[in-house]
Amino acid sequence: MTSPPRGRRHTASEATSRHVTERNQAPSPNRSRDPRRWDLWRRPKPMIAFLLAVETLALAGFVLAVAASALPSGQEWLRFAILAAGGTMHILLTSRQEARRRSRIDGVIIDLTAVWIFPAALLLPIPLILLLVLLLRTQRWLIARRPPHNFVFSSISIATAAALAHLAFAAIDRAELSADGAFWGLPGFGAIVLAGGVYEVVQLTLTGGVLALGAARLRSWSKVLGTLQDNMIEAVTIGLGAVTAILLVNVAPAVAIMALVTVVFNRLAELGQLQSDVRTDSKTGLFNMRGWTESAERVFRRSSRDTPGPALLMIDFDDFKWINDTYGHPAGDDVLRHVGGLLTEETRPGDIVGRFGGEEFLVLLPDIDVESAGQTAERIRNTVARAKIVTTNKRGGSATITGRTTSIGVAVYPQHADSLETLVQAADAAVYEAKEQGRDQVRYARRKYETPTDSR
Repeated sequence: MTSPPRGRRHTASEATSRHVTERNQAPSPNRSRDPRRWDLWRRPKPMIAFLLAVETLALAGFVLAVAASALPSGQEWLRFAILAAGGTMHILLTSRQEARRRSRIDGVIIDLTAVWIFPAALLLPIPLILLLVLLLRTQRWLIARRPPHNFVFSSISIATAAALAHLAFAAIDRAELSADGAFWGLPGFGAIVLAGGVYEVVQLTLTGGVLALGAARLRSWSKVLGTLQDNMIEAVTIGLGAVTAILLVNVAPAVAIMALVTVVFNRLAELGQLQSDVRTDSKTGLFNMRGWTESAERVFRRSSRDTPGPALLMIDFDDFKWINDTYGHPAGDDVLRHVGGLLTEETRPGDIVGRFGGEEFLVLLPDIDVESAGQTAERIRNTVARAKIVTTNKRGGSATITGRTTSIGVAVYPQHADSLETLVQAADAAVYEAKEQGRDQVRYARRKYETPTDSR
């Protein structure tokens, strides 16, 4: 993982990511060769301590597990070879797709090689599990060339999860599964589900812990635990790994089919990310105007003149340029991200929050009357004013921005407008009036040629 440019704070997403703790830029060759100059040592001390403790305990556990293991059988070596070949084919065929997918993600990244590592956790002894993880992760690193300390931690996290999943699976009496270990019946299914849960929770705990400790401030749980889409991809990947294990036990040659399936799945994951990128603002994680407009139009089409709302809030920072001029543009980005998180917290799950552009945000509130919309706007205004935003100054030192204000325009259908487009225009006009009247206030849009009223 490369360090951020000078003058920027080390964010959680720059610290690590789930399953693969790698950032988009390649590290400096000189820094990669000299461990003393690794960017790891510039991270927060609690994060470094957690990372080193996990690695030390995991390596000690691996040594003990290998020492206590019997020599692998010929069948186990054959299964290892099949999984290694399938994983290698997967990595080679998807290397370009993975590079594109990772370059677009700032945060949690789901490693899709679990399709091969999870079946190893079910079927192979711990020494072969560790060898497979090392083989596949080394291939991934040779292609991606990420910083060594990131490669080591992500690899150890995956290996630890696989080893503990193996122990959980082995805790089930194998005689209950079937006479030949073919995973028949509910006991076998339950054992696989248990192992899959362990595999997921261990990785989530280890990488989530590093992310949380590496953040100066926890912006959102999705940055640590991943979004719903991330966790769905993870669940499907583990499920495909279970299918691979069943095929390997019953029809070993059919595992070749899984190599093709993983290529298709990798492509689908990339397309899903592309669709998300098209509709999402990269700085805040909120909807961009395209995504917001598509969602807002669906709400508007369902609206009726006989029911309240929807209402629209346009939120504009007061003197945002002062933040960029005083603290620098990275600090301005931190403020936007923080406010985006506040808007999500202060609105309902069904409300549609987006970034309008620059320092402006839009919030569409379905099924709400004028009075409640005004109360929501006041609550947002007060929350932003009380916010303490940890960031950096122009020299890269720590700084906290407080006391920033917003001007908010409120427009409600059908009192103030007859369409989504005119609703945005009405709220925008109300924002300008709030600015002209002294800023730091909420203004309602004009009602059919009437004088606007101040809600404060």
